[in-house]
Amino acid sequence: MDKKPRWLRKKVSLNSKNINEVKNILNNSNLHTVCQSAKCPNIFECFSKKTATFMLMGDICTRNCAFCGVESGNPKSLDREEPGKIAEAVKKMGLKYIVLTSVTRDDLDDGGARHFASTVTEIKRVIPESKIECLIPDFKGRIESLKIFLRCDVDVLNHNLETVKRNYPSVRKNANYEVSINILKCAKEIKPKIITKSGFMLGLGENRNEIIKLLSDLDGVNCDILTIGQYLRPAADNISVKKYYTPEEFDEIKSTAQSFKFKEVVSGIFVRSSYHAAETLEKIEAGA
Repeated sequence: MDKKPRWLRKKVSLNSKNINEVKNILNNSNLHTVCQSAKCPNIFECFSKKTATFMLMGDICTRNCAFCGVESGNPKSLDREEPGKIAEAVKKMGLKYIVLTSVTRDDLDDGGARHFASTVTEIKRVIPESKIECLIPDFKGRIESLKIFLRCDVDVLNHNLETVKRNYPSVRKNANYEVSINILKCAKEIKPKIITKSGFMLGLGENRNEIIKLLSDLDGVNCDILTIGQYLRPAADNISVKKYYTPEEFDEIKSTAQSFKFKEVVSGIFVRSSYHAAETLEKIEAGA
């Protein structure tokens, strides 16, 4: 399914000065963003607002998920100065809410948990009042790595399921659905007050019963925030789109998700993990 429907056209008001400023800060610091590496459709909107999702540990992933636009291969050694560079970039951009993610680093004994923690700690040192959300990999299911990461002062732990369980062999062949569910479950057990978050894409051949099972599984591990977006094929060698959901269908699925215990559900065609992340946490904190 290659022909895109009319509702996939996105119009946003852009501030080119801010876009160029963000690009210059990132380039001068030799930093990566998932916005650029994963070809996010919201990149110019977010850069225009002087926000970005920083991608730690390089831009080459040790896995090769069928949906993802990030390059796969053998990554370079960790840049031990990266936490400081990101903290400085965050300060220059004037950010108060920071989203960090990473490529998957199966080559590291802790999956990058210490590097994540070091980056969070450095940002909090430079900007103590900041809020930080981390979209983490599964650390190969190693709970000891999760514990290492959770020692830092992170505000929101995000770990995406990405798709329904049946799709894992074709969409996330080196990942495991139960492992991802367990990461979210154990995060709450280790640090009960932490806000947990997950997300998935529509358009990969899932059916309604599978969506409801996914929602139930996330509800069962007390996931707080849920994001739901349309899968958009980043390149010709990625898995094809099976269906483009209408805005009305996104509203209906959001309504279904809201029947569970999630504190906030963000659902829409262009919704991605970090899209309007600060506003989402503000809503939760305002209602606490």
